[in-house]
Amino acid sequence: MPGFGVWIYAVWILLFSLFHVSLSNYSEDQCSWRGSGLSQQQGSVEQISLHCSEGTLDWLYPKGALRLTLSPRLPSMVVGPSGSSSGLITACVKPSEEFHGAQLYLERDGVLELLVGDRLESSPPPRVRCFSRLPGERVALFLQATPHQDISRRIASFRYELRGDWTASAVCMDFPRPLVRGNIKSVEEDENLRAAVIKVSATRVFRQKYTLFTGNSRLSSRGEIRTLLQCGVKPGPGSFLFTGRVHFGEAWLGCAPRYKDFQRAYTIAKAAQQIPCELPVD
Repeated sequence: MPGFGVWIYAVWILLFSLFHVSLSNYSEDQCSWRGSGLSQQQGSVEQISLHCSEGTLDWLYPKGALRLTLSPRLPSMVVGPSGSSSGLITACVKPSEEFHGAQLYLERDGVLELLVGDRLESSPPPRVRCFSRLPGERVALFLQATPHQDISRRIASFRYELRGDWTASAVCMDFPRPLVRGNIKSVEEDENLRAAVIKVSATRVFRQKYTLFTGNSRLSSRGEIRTLLQCGVKPGPGSFLFTGRVHFGEAWLGCAPRYKDFQRAYTIAKAAQQIPCELPVD
């Protein structure tokens, strides 16, 4: 029965395709997820779990709802009896500038709190939203699709980052780390970020996970650092030590001291054994 054999072969191809699509929604390391609402039933809720400290979610043509739990795999030394982190975890989400078609909520012990609303074309870019989870709290992110006649251009996409106490050097990681030493060339205000963007000519780059400072050599690089407007940063003479953290691929810092002032304070604190980490000051 050739017709029957062709039919069986077609069914297997269809099942394999569906299986492949379901697997391809997740990145190989389960840090990110990408899927479409076209396969969801109206009113349904798809359960998603990601297991990294940073990643992305892309929901094309939102329909129904998604419930996302962020459960980073932790070293055994910092896992409590319940299998979760024994300390505070802080999570931040950064919606894409084209976030449309859904609303993002924080679900904490069954109560929903709106983090990001469905954007209109004229709306300003959404801002980063952060929240903390205490040990034992049940927290998830809930995405609810909003009704639209035309969903073809709707994509709800965001990046996430988690910070916690799951590294052996947690106290050092929580301490702002040296990024670069250099001079301030110019300062511009970013109204959307409500922050100051500092153009820096770096004389030394201490470390960079992402390519934030580029140049001909490690001793001559240029890049940008963002900081709070209330720091009142202004261009001027002098060498500065810029300490801070990388946040969603951008360098952010607190108010920067002049390098000579930091070096003096660091030497005094180190002699008194009042600092938790070794920082390069040479």
